Amino acid sequence: MIQPAAPRPNQFALLASRRFLPLFVTQFFGAFNDNVLKNALVVLVTYRLADAAGIDAAMLVNLAGGIFILPFFLFSATAGQLADRLEKSILIRIVKISEIGIVAVAVAGFVSESLPLLLVALFLMGTHSTFFGPLKYAILPDHLDRSALIGATALIDAGTFLAILFGTILGGVLILAQGGVALTSTAMLVVAGLGLATCLFIPKAGPAAPDLQISRNFVAETGRLVRSMAINLGVRRAIWGISWFWTVGAVLLAQFTPLAKSVLGADETVVALFLTTFSIGIGAGSLTVNRLLKGEITDRYGPIAAVGMAIFAFDLYFASSAAARPAGAAFIGYEAFLAQPMGWRIVIDMLGISTAGGFFAVPLYTVLQTAAAKGFRARAVAVNNIVNAMAMVVSALALAAAFGLGWIGIVDVFLLVALGNIAVALFLYWRR
Repeated sequence: MIQPAAPRPNQFALLASRRFLPLFVTQFFGAFNDNVLKNALVVLVTYRLADAAGIDAAMLVNLAGGIFILPFFLFSATAGQLADRLEKSILIRIVKISEIGIVAVAVAGFVSESLPLLLVALFLMGTHSTFFGPLKYAILPDHLDRSALIGATALIDAGTFLAILFGTILGGVLILAQGGVALTSTAMLVVAGLGLATCLFIPKAGPAAPDLQISRNFVAETGRLVRSMAINLGVRRAIWGISWFWTVGAVLLAQFTPLAKSVLGADETVVALFLTTFSIGIGAGSLTVNRLLKGEITDRYGPIAAVGMAIFAFDLYFASSAAARPAGAAFIGYEAFLAQPMGWRIVIDMLGISTAGGFFAVPLYTVLQTAAAKGFRARAVAVNNIVNAMAMVVSALALAAAFGLGWIGIVDVFLLVALGNIAVALFLYWRR
């Protein structure tokens, strides 16, 4: 789908605009807090609460991931309806006010080391993200010219992944430090307060569908929304493409820790290196694609980006296999890992996959915003969130079953990702 573009504005000039900067900062703080809570909980469960409760840590970690994703299935339809029905800036303020209360629940859980309370907080934080997601993408076309949408979406996506990186690292580092509960709690409260403060500067955006009737049956409405994808080819293609991007990202991110520990014989600093590299790559790809497209709203480079992901994933498969160290060998840190040529090759492959991924995803998000009718825009984003969550859960279950049956190993996942991207590239090229 190609739509004509107006003269392209300076991408980074958007960061000086009230039409964009408050939204950008607000969503950055929200994604940051999500990941501080998620990783602090995972680390606390792994190193302290699971043993105390006599429960398997791996089971609890996977349960936590499922609890965070569950609200996307339950409430995305309602979130999309509300975002189309009501004034968006007011809804954003309500969502950010609720974040203060959610963080308070999390703080109570950390202080009391109550696993049930922490899981409730995680579910509520997932709910917060479910309601904020349709708002942050649907409001962009209300405030920005068409020619600025690619650049704005690129900045949002780059900022989101950097927030995920910083939040994940900080949550893991703070919670086990001396006075970690107080430090983590204070950081989350401060960030939630800053997010609320910045959202007050987001300009108003009138309701897109003021006469829309909100369905109380969220199960039936979810089904209706998912079926609505068939009506609009542009929306459907964008959603399937974005879902593939998030599936690849979730699959790869899940392998970083076991790859470092069980295959490469490396410690947690190498895992942090992988996370940093992947996040930088997403940001670089997101920002670069706007310069290439010059503000034009098109997904024509999707097949090329998918091929790029495939090439680097193939090489990651071979490089990781060649760099495998014997079981029982002493763990090496990031300096020793990078001292070997194969270490740099693995890092470059991860950077290549993620850069191509950012290149792949940003145009699709922009197509999603513009292909959907104005009165359906937020619900289209909600459908995207539902399908994304389904794809990630199905892929996680499929891989868990394949690992459990002994069909694949950690390194084999990269080969599967490469083959999947080749199939996606061929499909996208054929569809064009």
